[in-house]
Amino acid sequence: MNFKKRKSRLSSEVGTSAMNDIMFMLLLFFLIISTMVNPSVIKLILPRASGEQTVAKKMINVSVDAKRNVTIDDMPVTIETLEPSLKEKIKKIVDPSVVLKVDASLSVQDFVDILDIGAKLKVRMVLAVQNKN
Repeated sequence: MNFKKRKSRLSSEVGTSAMNDIMFMLLLFFLIISTMVNPSVIKLILPRASGEQTVAKKMINVSVDAKRNVTIDDMPVTIETLEPSLKEKIKKIVDPSVVLKVDASLSVQDFVDILDIGAKLKVRMVLAVQNKN
């Protein structure tokens, strides 16, 4: 009898067929999530409209009516001279804050233009709202 020993060969394979599916799903997930993130967001500090707030320090009032007439503390200015006039006004104040009173019928672009001026001057801007009463 011719007996031969069978040599047992150990096989060290890792099944990676499911790994492709997992990687594809992760790639899709991150692509979809990254398109939902909007990095160009303007940060605003908006007051709550439900309660009444008291203001302890001096604030500058900037009002814009429906015809785009701009006033700084009841002094009429034009849109073009808003930045230098506001810059002159905030020189005297240590921590300047501006209360924006903007008409609801104005476009968002007009509002953003005023916010850009405040961002250039590094002024905190707060939007004034009406109570629901």
